[in-house]
Amino acid sequence: MSKQSVSQRVTAPSLRMRKQRGEKIVCLTAYTAPMAQILDRHCDLLLVGDSLGMVVHGLPTTLGVTVEMMILHGQAVVRGSSHAFVAIDLPFGSYERSCEQAFDTASRILCETGAQAIKVEAASGVADSIAFLTGRGIPVIGHVGLRPQAVHLDGGFKARGRSKEECARVLEEARATDAAGAIAMVVEGVTPELAAEITQSVSCPTIGIGASAACDGQILVAEDMLGMFDWTPKFVRRYANLRSTVSDAIETFAQDVRSATFPAEAEEYRLAARK
Repeated sequence: MSKQSVSQRVTAPSLRMRKQRGEKIVCLTAYTAPMAQILDRHCDLLLVGDSLGMVVHGLPTTLGVTVEMMILHGQAVVRGSSHAFVAIDLPFGSYERSCEQAFDTASRILCETGAQAIKVEAASGVADSIAFLTGRGIPVIGHVGLRPQAVHLDGGFKARGRSKEECARVLEEARATDAAGAIAMVVEGVTPELAAEITQSVSCPTIGIGASAACDGQILVAEDMLGMFDWTPKFVRRYANLRSTVSDAIETFAQDVRSATFPAEAEEYRLAARK
């Protein structure tokens, strides 16, 4: 990647400036080069989330995602984009053991993909790893509130902060993540009141998902907001119904094949005429 192409992208400092100026940050997930090409001009940040395990690979949770999967999809998204800031999730089991493990995984992902940041869920002790990484030049996005990698511990994908004790714990995690040097923070599945308090309490931008408009920006899984699935979470607004559109197109194709109307003469190759 050339110096020119790097300088054209949104940067970590410019994301922070958006918060300071009160400008909302637009974020979506991306897992493939074609989708990244479509999203790039509209988004400030593209996240290669470990949600790709469920969205692309049909896994029941994100826990089966590997570092190799994140690298493969991360490479595709970086190749397919030129404007948006690109961050990649560290998958479950690849960073929690120690600061050194987190650095080894993060540095490998950044080196092999060309992405600009990694994202980690703010479990116990992760603030130490965030500080360790940022102190060594690796930009980190935190993730507080509903943590998909803790699905078994929490008993499912449940909203957080519905009690005073839980609110206090999430707020403490957010403040620790910010103090450790995170460049931004995903806030997922919390009440509007808690989202507002977190956003006001931290210096880095907050990116909400199911966390109200109080956050500095918003992120959704692109396939959810495009209507690619029969079911979507409560916090998702569908902006299209592509599942139906794609199904209708394939049904028409199948009918054309079965009736032998595809391919037609215009879609066939012909021998060159001899002179």
